[in-house]
Amino acid sequence: MMQVTILLPAGYQSADVLAFHSRDAESVAEQVTEDRILKGVLLDGVPVLFDVALTPFEALCDVHADGALSPKAQQMVQEALLNILGLRIDPAPFLALAGEDDLLGDVARRRPHLRVVQSATIFEALTWAVIGQQINLTFAIALRRTFIQQAGVRHSSGVWCYPEAKQVAALELSDLTSRKFSGAKAETLLRLARLVAEGELRLDRGDDIGSASAALLAVKGIGPWTVNYALLRGYGYADCSLHGDVAIRAAFQHLLGEDAKPDMPRTEALLERYKPHRTMAAAHLWASLQDK
Repeated sequence: MMQVTILLPAGYQSADVLAFHSRDAESVAEQVTEDRILKGVLLDGVPVLFDVALTPFEALCDVHADGALSPKAQQMVQEALLNILGLRIDPAPFLALAGEDDLLGDVARRRPHLRVVQSATIFEALTWAVIGQQINLTFAIALRRTFIQQAGVRHSSGVWCYPEAKQVAALELSDLTSRKFSGAKAETLLRLARLVAEGELRLDRGDDIGSASAALLAVKGIGPWTVNYALLRGYGYADCSLHGDVAIRAAFQHLLGEDAKPDMPRTEALLERYKPHRTMAAAHLWASLQDK
């Protein structure tokens, strides 16, 4: 077992992080209690269980691996912990930019310590973005659960592990379409997994964001919204423009007091004023919907 202690920044809101990981009440890969997160994920082929206890000042992380962790996997452990704790993006620069803004100022000041929680791995973020395309959240969460179980890897604790590309690439189309995945969504997931598994598509955090975006957009079935969401949840990129997101447009409609959602070009223009912190702008817009 590996033990890692991470000091948490002042004002850290554990409740926000716990809420993100507990979106699925029937989750098979995450188990969340009042101050603890259990999460299973495959890292370089090894089933790993993260057991993270949150205190007011630090995260106490026990990492249980079903096998020896390669140097690559050990680095992935460190990366995953930063992701699942939402420690990639500092919320302070956005607050400094937008705190007095006439549109998002009140929203930003209401949650000065809001953080963006990432998926444990880039592959998890990208496949989750594909799964969630053009369907409601409840259905997307159910499909995600099925996707994890179809890949078929469990940690020795019994917790299912979010798969890597190799396990997904081994699936047949019918493994997904027989479980309520549309043909197009299933094809995109398998195409993506096979490209990654065969080394034709790299998912490395060190890659230039522009190059990473272009490579993802070249994959059939992946569009700008999916890319931006993957950059946000996987790469922890601070300047994603989620102008194609329906909830972002709904939040702007409410804040503007208008009868209809702004269209995508106008939403993109509204978000432009928050560069280079558009990811945090999106996070605050999503959070603002809870205040309606």
